Amino acid sequence: MSPKEIYPKRNVWTHKGEHGYVLILAGSKRYSGSPVFNAVSAMRAGADLITCVGPERAMDIAAGFFPDMICHPLVGDFLKPKHVPFVLNLFGKFDVLVLGCGLGRAPQTFKAIQEIISKLEKPMVIDADGIRAVAEKKEILRGKTAVLTPHIIEFEILTGEKVKPEVKDRAEKVKKWAGILGCTILLKGHIDVISDGKRIVLNKTGSPFMTKGGFGDTLSGVLGAILARRVPPIVAAKAAAFINGKAGEMASKKYGEGMMASDIFEFIPRVIKK
Repeated sequence: MSPKEIYPKRNVWTHKGEHGYVLILAGSKRYSGSPVFNAVSAMRAGADLITCVGPERAMDIAAGFFPDMICHPLVGDFLKPKHVPFVLNLFGKFDVLVLGCGLGRAPQTFKAIQEIISKLEKPMVIDADGIRAVAEKKEILRGKTAVLTPHIIEFEILTGEKVKPEVKDRAEKVKKWAGILGCTILLKGHIDVISDGKRIVLNKTGSPFMTKGGFGDTLSGVLGAILARRVPPIVAAKAAAFINGKAGEMASKKYGEGMMASDIFEFIPRVIKK
């Protein structure tokens, strides 16, 4: 698919919902910024409606950040199995679930994540703590439409294999494990390596200044917005990696060492427009 197919000229009679509803399950008492990074990036990438669900403190902060997002607080400091029915019921009208960012690593949280993934049939973006939860129970990915976005440590936790800096080594291992798990994997790095187990694509956008926390969350948000447009997972992953990386490049020219993940919000639409 070409960029124009992902972002075609809009019909003047288009309406809310035709460009994707994204549900974001993220955040905890400690990691309150992740839902904001996910949500704002998804909105800037063109999604029509963003709803966040997560522990109370994270949702209160997200709701106060932008009025554009809907926030559903879950009682408590972190995701628990008792929250699963509410999340599953909420997901009904959404096109994509983005989950894992900032949820934390409590055993109860991992159990809840595993139950949610096992029961959902629609596309998912799984990042951060979501990947660590999947690593304990890989079979839940069977038959799912999922894109996993690990960095090298998360990839090792998921697969048991370390990757080298060489792209060839990364490409071989990402393709191998995408095939084994039956999903699409986007391994983040200086050069992003993406595979669905059959094809391998590379993304070379990005900046050395994108080492600060939050840039993985923005990537997940952009990816969720594109998947919500019913774009094939490997195509969506490549497009999201390009957009996130190019927006980071543009922000780094303005801010340099002082760049923060939230600085790319303004540049995501500029990349898409070009």
